[in-house]
Amino acid sequence: MSDKYAGSTGPTTRLNGAPVPTEQHSVTNGHQGGITLNDVHLIEKLAHFNRERIPERVVHAKGAGAFGEFVVTEDVSKYTKAAVFQPGEKSEMLARFSTVAGEQGSPDGWRDVRGFALRFYTREGNLDIVGNNTPVFFIRDGIKFPDFIHSQKRLPDTGLRDANMQWDFWTASPESAHQVTYLMGDRGIPKDFRHMDGFGSHTYQWINAEGERFWVKYHFKTRQGWDFLTDAEAAELVGENTDHSRQDLFEAIERGDYPTWDVKVQIMPYEEAAEYKINPFDLTKTWSQKDYPLISVGHFTLNRNPRNFFAEIEQAAFAPSNTVPGVGFSPDKMLLARVFSYADAHRYRLGVNHDQLPVNQPKCPVNSFSQDGYGTYHFADPSLPVHGSNGAGRGPVADQASSAAAAGCPVHSNHAGRVDATTYGQWDNVGEEFYAGAYIQHPEDDDFSQPGDLVRNVLDDAARDRLAGNIARAMAGVTPEVEQRVYQYWTNVDEWLGAEVEKRFKASK
Repeated sequence: MSDKYAGSTGPTTRLNGAPVPTEQHSVTNGHQGGITLNDVHLIEKLAHFNRERIPERVVHAKGAGAFGEFVVTEDVSKYTKAAVFQPGEKSEMLARFSTVAGEQGSPDGWRDVRGFALRFYTREGNLDIVGNNTPVFFIRDGIKFPDFIHSQKRLPDTGLRDANMQWDFWTASPESAHQVTYLMGDRGIPKDFRHMDGFGSHTYQWINAEGERFWVKYHFKTRQGWDFLTDAEAAELVGENTDHSRQDLFEAIERGDYPTWDVKVQIMPYEEAAEYKINPFDLTKTWSQKDYPLISVGHFTLNRNPRNFFAEIEQAAFAPSNTVPGVGFSPDKMLLARVFSYADAHRYRLGVNHDQLPVNQPKCPVNSFSQDGYGTYHFADPSLPVHGSNGAGRGPVADQASSAAAAGCPVHSNHAGRVDATTYGQWDNVGEEFYAGAYIQHPEDDDFSQPGDLVRNVLDDAARDRLAGNIARAMAGVTPEVEQRVYQYWTNVDEWLGAEVEKRFKASK
């Protein structure tokens, strides 16, 4: 995080750097006259103040966080090639803990699931693991997520939370029973953020250097000792301090009592998912640790508080879509919905360039063809091509070997007409057989057959003439190399058209 403004001893300035003559008096027309609009500092100060608040998170609005280090002490390289999990690797990291349903000013002591979000600033990009202090969740399908959250939030008429609405949702959604059991038990009110375990909750995928795939679940075990509050203790504490968990984390780090969590995983061989006794991708289920024991990976320690809470914690944008090579997704429908939803929430809340904010910036080089939008700070070398399909072979080049995409696995349908397939494969409509990465090839499924048919058999002579002329005129300004590829492109569509375009364009020079 930049400390650009930290410790300044110079004069107070406006945001453009110009010195400010006073912070005590506005410019007026005479001693008792009206305030003038040319008091630029007053206008700038009030206008900025009016815009200090940004939309709070719809869920996980109230939270706290800190920075630290993740250290790998064991060897799990046979399961994943991700650099962050290689033996001896050390990575800077950020953790944010939160409640789920409460708004910004809600008390830390409410009975609620706690968010457990981790970011690892790896040399291959940011890896975010966005989980909770429970290994399961209330629902298994993201289509129900807005309904669930609405049932936990305040009602539109009274502005109050409503137990009837919560229980109405839970009892009408039997898959919630596992999580509600956790919620109503001791995990429902952790003593504070330091004294709770965390879970990735979802099933993810690990891929090793040989391309072998494994299903994985993350577990984060607190070394501070797992502890909780009773309803009575929480009620008393809320009356004294609504921010006790936030305060406890900050003060522990300030006094050098750095909290630590052990990082462990459960690993399931890829092929075993199809025959396991429960759906291993169902977020309302856990894997038996007798079947898949915990495997130690390393530990992380939080040792630095944010220097500015808003800049480094409120603007932190965690997203399950932030993966790295060697880490992928599973057919978990909640995970796949969150892969879209979280990043999209950040685009709304922080802007399309939220990843350029210092707390969200990767520690490795970023080479992207994305450009412009609110808050653009970083930009590409203007001498490079502006799109990834350029024929010159210049600029960033996709690394096929580093793909983090996960293949699918057989899952049975729960609803007629809606099967648990993912974009990583497809279902056979008769046998519900899942083909991971295998797609049916059709004899005419190429790029040029249909446009060629359009040119030859749909357009008349006049239309073909106009088409050739339009193409030739649209080529103005192409380089000689691109010019040749345009001719080949249209020749692939139709030989006459390719030759006609070449003739007309050369004639126009």
